[in-house]
Amino acid sequence: MNRNDPGSGFWTLLHPHTGDLTHFQPTSRGFSSDVTALVECEKGRFFVKAVRNRPGGRRDSIRRERLINPAVCPISPAMRWHAEDDTWYALGFDWVDARGSDFAPESADLPAIVDILNRIGELDVPETARDWPETRWDRFAVDEADVSHFRGEALLHTDIHPSNLLIGDRGTWAVDWSWPTRGAAFIDPACLVVQLISAGHSAESAESWASRCAAWTDADPKAIDAFAVATLRMHRAFAERKPHALWLGAMVEAAQLWASHRGVAVRAVP
Repeated sequence: MNRNDPGSGFWTLLHPHTGDLTHFQPTSRGFSSDVTALVECEKGRFFVKAVRNRPGGRRDSIRRERLINPAVCPISPAMRWHAEDDTWYALGFDWVDARGSDFAPESADLPAIVDILNRIGELDVPETARDWPETRWDRFAVDEADVSHFRGEALLHTDIHPSNLLIGDRGTWAVDWSWPTRGAAFIDPACLVVQLISAGHSAESAESWASRCAAWTDADPKAIDAFAVATLRMHRAFAERKPHALWLGAMVEAAQLWASHRGVAVRAVP
């Protein structure tokens, strides 16, 4: 099996939902999935993502995406079906005609990007997400007082980057809800800040765009400082594990620029 040919068993599993296949186009995004593709078939057009049906993080992630989808439409394309057997766990979504957004400093997409984050911030936390507290930054925080800043009752996307915020002539969408959580509302705009800096913004410019998000303006500056520290420590730890991953190094640099802009001191992770 490879991303270009999932194999006959995969298509047998999907056939009740797709009918006969007419076109299969693998996509470049979705690196945490074994299959991501645009599919044209007898029953319509779908974006399909699938992972091997094995216990662990990737299966847990795609299951969360299935469960959260009713609560995040129409910000996210609707999931129309899911299929599962001993080998595969697959989701089929509406195919939207859109492209990844541009985070560059002069991009005309920036107002739409902020609008998407504000729309995410207006979503209610569904019952299914009550047991999904945001904890990924906890071990990189300086102390328990900083950890407490990350708690909250907002539904978070947490994977804010250009390929997950889609822009088309007929709308904008936040896709790939692979690990939604419940936490402090400012976290998604804070994730945007680091991504904007990585795309070429100054830290001041990045924060000025984040300040157009209600969740950012309502946040305690001390909470944002704590998150900036935890974010830099997290990216440093990840980059140390994979020193040849250039994108991780770029995230360290962006997070360092942000922490320096906020004037926070960052110790090494113990």
